[in-house]
Amino acid sequence: MTLSRTTKAAIVLLFASFASFSRADEYSDVAQLTRDGKYSEALTKADGFLAGKPRDAQMRFLKGVAQRDAGKSSDAISTFTRLTEDFPDLPEPHNNIGVIFAEQNQLDKARAAFEAALRTHPSYAAAHENLGDLYAKLSSAAYSKALQIDGSVAANPKLALMRQLVGPGQPRITLVAAAKPVAAAPVSPPATVAARDPAKDQRAPTGASAQASPKARAPSNAGPDGAPREAEAAVQNWVTAWSNKDLKNYFGAYSKDFRPSNGGSRNAWEAERRSRIEGKAKISVRVEGLRVTVNGGKATAKFRQDYRANGLAISSRKTLELVKQPDGWKITRETVGGA
Repeated sequence: MTLSRTTKAAIVLLFASFASFSRADEYSDVAQLTRDGKYSEALTKADGFLAGKPRDAQMRFLKGVAQRDAGKSSDAISTFTRLTEDFPDLPEPHNNIGVIFAEQNQLDKARAAFEAALRTHPSYAAAHENLGDLYAKLSSAAYSKALQIDGSVAANPKLALMRQLVGPGQPRITLVAAAKPVAAAPVSPPATVAARDPAKDQRAPTGASAQASPKARAPSNAGPDGAPREAEAAVQNWVTAWSNKDLKNYFGAYSKDFRPSNGGSRNAWEAERRSRIEGKAKISVRVEGLRVTVNGGKATAKFRQDYRANGLAISSRKTLELVKQPDGWKITRETVGGA
């Protein structure tokens, strides 16, 4: 039987899809083995994969994480260093080198690594925050030396080690549970929260409109059900809770289905966030240029975030993905960077 050109192309595409899913499974397996503390198995599986694909950046990165967690810091630094040489545009290997050097109290080398990460990606939030905590550690060391107390360092911040390679051009690994197919629901056209016109806001209301309170008047861009306005309010409440170090409402702004972008567990993410927020004397978070689009029960919020804490100032683009739940709009995904 002779296969048509179209059939042959379909078969090639099918095998390519299977290969892609297979690689994703192997990445996930190595990451999970590392999280479970099965470092030898993780490294064996990573080496087996790399024997056939020695330049695969994602697996090499996961191998470096496994080496670091296994206590093989020198091997991990070598793995991450070779990644920076082969893929100079990736910030994550530089960041992890900095974390390891900080753990070894080699603070100058750690600072150089974080600064290298920022040279590749100036809005890379993890390196900004790590560098800020490192400066606090350096200040403490200098103060102790000045007072001739001892050589110890009082500040011991928990620096963020990236566990997933998500730099430019790299695949983002996401574990998705299989779901039963459901009938497609009608999709409403996206509604957008547009920027307000200051000139209109300053005009004195007349007639019946002058009797209504500002809260009673829904903006014309809110749509028939006010969904964009509700989603915008959810973002503002999240900002307020973060600025006030109100952990209950901060974590309450996230959906139970929220998964950290680094591939770690929800519990580990909450513990890390709690440590960072509680460790700051004062936090200020502001959003500018907030735009919310709603499509059915999902919303996307894009804005510029200005974050200040303990002398650290970071300005970056951020995107929040939200879903409508019985108790309001909740964040399901949070990413930094982009347009």
